[in-house]
Amino acid sequence: MKSIHHPLPLLLQTLTILFLLPSSSLASSKTLLLPSTSFNPSSTFNTYWSLNYPWGTDHNGAARMSPSQVSTSSSSDGGTSSTLTLTARRVTGQKPATHGGKQIPIKYLSGAIHAKQHFTITSPSSPSSSSSVSGYDFSAEFRAPVAKGTWPAFWLTAVNGWPPEIDMAEWKGSGKISFNTFNTSSQVMARDVAYRSENGNDWHKVLCEVRRDGRNGGKDVEVRFWMDGKLVVTQWGRGIINLQMEGSSGSPGPEVDTLYQVRNLEVWGYGD
Repeated sequence: MKSIHHPLPLLLQTLTILFLLPSSSLASSKTLLLPSTSFNPSSTFNTYWSLNYPWGTDHNGAARMSPSQVSTSSSSDGGTSSTLTLTARRVTGQKPATHGGKQIPIKYLSGAIHAKQHFTITSPSSPSSSSSVSGYDFSAEFRAPVAKGTWPAFWLTAVNGWPPEIDMAEWKGSGKISFNTFNTSSQVMARDVAYRSENGNDWHKVLCEVRRDGRNGGKDVEVRFWMDGKLVVTQWGRGIINLQMEGSSGSPGPEVDTLYQVRNLEVWGYGD
């Protein structure tokens, strides 16, 4: 695994939603960087999030991002936070997307948002930061589709270039949830586990603990993935978050509208 000296954007897509979160200096041992109320309408949402991917509307699947497919509403659990809903809708007549030198037919309009912050984990000896950041906790509750052709995800990636990538939660139309880290395109650690979802109505809590790993002079990162309070796997790598349609989740995708929902998303940062 490579050393991390750059910020990690946080991307969340549903049917292509993306969250990109920048980091700020952490003066104390634990700081709330992204509150569970960040999906609340109007000024609160706009403080933390921007629409589409950081690079635009297209990525590696059959959905094109559109602000019209992103909505928020009061949470059904009675809490103070709001629920983010990304909706993928079948369309025709869209110009193809281009990814990796290949054209991809666009069959859906969907939603993506990205955070306005970046997250940086610093090496203990890094001269570039006035305060040392040893890690982050990323947590949220998800109601994700698992049908063939649906590809939601919650992931981290480098601000500049790729890899690294940390798939904190990814669903690829198989009925399972995946937890992955990419150090290079061929150096990948992955774990797939069963994901219970009765007609897509079950909520599950995912926690991703990203920490500086002390076994290589503090230059590497350890990632622990939890679901519903149980540790699933520990990996080593760097990060992203997203949701698409078709692509790695298979085709054809659904003909009806597909929803991907997120609530109670929080990010905590830890300083030395």
